[in-house]
Amino acid sequence: MSDREPPRRRVPGPARPERPEGGNAPRRRPGPGARPARRPASPPPSAQSSGRPAGPRSLRLGSPRPRLRMISLALTLVLIAFVVRLLQVQAVDASAYAAKAAQNRYVDYVLAAERGEITDRSGVALATSVDAYTITADPTLFTRKQLKIDDGPEQAAALLAPILGVDQASLVKKLRPANKNLRYVVLANRQTPQVWKQIKDLKSALNTKASTDPTTVNVIAGVLAVPTTKRVYPNGDLAAGILGWVNADGKGGGGVEQQLNKDLTGKDGKVRYAQSGGLQVPTAGSTETPAVPGSDVELTIDRDIQWAAQNAITEQVKKSKADRGYVIVQDTRTGEILAMANAPGFDPNDLAQANAASLGNAAVQDAYEPGSTAKVMTMAAVLQENAATPLTHVVVPNRLHRGDRLFQDDVDHATWNLTLNGVLAKSSNIGTIEAAGQLGKTQPEANQVLYSYLRKFGIGSYSGLNFPGETKGILAPADKWSTSQQYTIPFGQGMSLNALQAASVYSTVANGGVRVEPTLVRGTKGPDGRFTPAATPKKTRVISAKTAKTLAQMLESVVDDEQGTGGKAAIPGYRVAGKTGTANRVDPATGKYKGYTSSFAGFAPADNPRITVYCAIQNATSGSYFGGQICGPIYKQVMEFALKTLQVPPTGAKAANLPVTFTP
Repeated sequence: MSDREPPRRRVPGPARPERPEGGNAPRRRPGPGARPARRPASPPPSAQSSGRPAGPRSLRLGSPRPRLRMISLALTLVLIAFVVRLLQVQAVDASAYAAKAAQNRYVDYVLAAERGEITDRSGVALATSVDAYTITADPTLFTRKQLKIDDGPEQAAALLAPILGVDQASLVKKLRPANKNLRYVVLANRQTPQVWKQIKDLKSALNTKASTDPTTVNVIAGVLAVPTTKRVYPNGDLAAGILGWVNADGKGGGGVEQQLNKDLTGKDGKVRYAQSGGLQVPTAGSTETPAVPGSDVELTIDRDIQWAAQNAITEQVKKSKADRGYVIVQDTRTGEILAMANAPGFDPNDLAQANAASLGNAAVQDAYEPGSTAKVMTMAAVLQENAATPLTHVVVPNRLHRGDRLFQDDVDHATWNLTLNGVLAKSSNIGTIEAAGQLGKTQPEANQVLYSYLRKFGIGSYSGLNFPGETKGILAPADKWSTSQQYTIPFGQGMSLNALQAASVYSTVANGGVRVEPTLVRGTKGPDGRFTPAATPKKTRVISAKTAKTLAQMLESVVDDEQGTGGKAAIPGYRVAGKTGTANRVDPATGKYKGYTSSFAGFAPADNPRITVYCAIQNATSGSYFGGQICGPIYKQVMEFALKTLQVPPTGAKAANLPVTFTP
């Protein structure tokens, strides 16, 4: 036996009570020395392979971390894409996208400035503006996407063409533009309120029908209107040559409308508003730059005198079956034009019916040879240069050979024994040639003196009106005058002028020898109501007051003396100074002489002049063509009316009655 301690014997403890099957009894905590429970043994291999059911078995799940990583990565990439796009839209391309959005949402249109009025000297409107509408459309509202039909533009054009008076095909082209993003087109400019009302009524009718009939489409829902103004001329064709007209773009196309377009137009404004479906969105906000109205223009024209002049010349042109005619009425003291009438004329309210040849202002645009009315300038030079006096004897033969031509008067006659006053009264070409020859020791010297006076009277220069299309006429320098011109220019052939220049010559004599540049505009009135007078016209001394007075007395003989050629221009109770003219006329189409220019010019009262009247008729083909016969009565008719209108009384003084002939 060894000394080792014998093994200890394990003494079993008290038996462990079994747990009820319900499993709800509390489990007793093992006491000291309790034996741990055994794990159930694995079934034998035979049991696993047999068809008998095996015991419960635990399942092990895969780790979720890889899948979470994949999802997180995908979400991160998506978020990065969104952030990048957001930065692009809001930072990099923000202005471009904002502009594109504004283009698609907002509509801009011009707020037309109200055009200033044109009035006569008393403030009576000759040209004014009334409310109108520019008819527009949004082409995107006529597409199939919007209307659900393919022929929206065609249907809309068929409805609008008769109302707007526009070609249907052109409307279709505008409503179906090549640029699919175009949002604004103009269908018709400056339509009356009645036209826009027709379109609105039609839109309303289509909307009403569409509400009960699903097959009905309002094909003109995208038609809109922009308020604007339209030019109208209340007096029709009165003073049309002066006023001109306004074209489709709202700009002056002729006359004062063109000349003073900048003053009359003003400054356009601008309106911008949001739209949806062709309608303005009131809550989206809008911006507006107000338009500045144009200035009103006050002319020197007297409407009543203009009417009298225009009526007289129109009737005579028709009666004489002439190409055209003009009448100028001018204030001799101020140079203001009281009337400037043309026949035939035109109605600026209806240019479509106007004859193209009648457009414009022929009184300042036509250049023609004046004939004997120009003799007053030759006589002015002779008197001013002391080459002769009204009583100087002038022997006038039946024919006069000068240079390469044989000159004669308008009638055959025996030798006349005339005073210089008689030469003017009887309008002798031969006597005028002989008088003009006294202006110099040689013919070239005489030519130069006469040329200098013609230039002083304004021949060959613009009148100062700055009127569109105005001609300055033709006057060659004296050293360029041909052999025949040396002798024809003194009696008004071989040089040309316009009607206003001719009137200005007589106003110069009437004004004591001082030429005042003609004026047509008295001033302008701005949007603030302040009136700005026109610039003071230029004044030039042409002849002395003494010479002018003598000339006036000589011109009285033309009208008052029984041998004078202007008896039909006499006005009972008034002293009248005037001169007839009958010139060979150059046909503008051929450049050759054909027909005559008939004219009469003068002023009254002769001894205290206030008014000048000039009349000319081109190519009268029926009845007389002599100036004294067809223009003398017009002078009388217009002058009488003007004297009464301006309340100019007769002076009561007796005429000078200078002798016309002398006894050898």
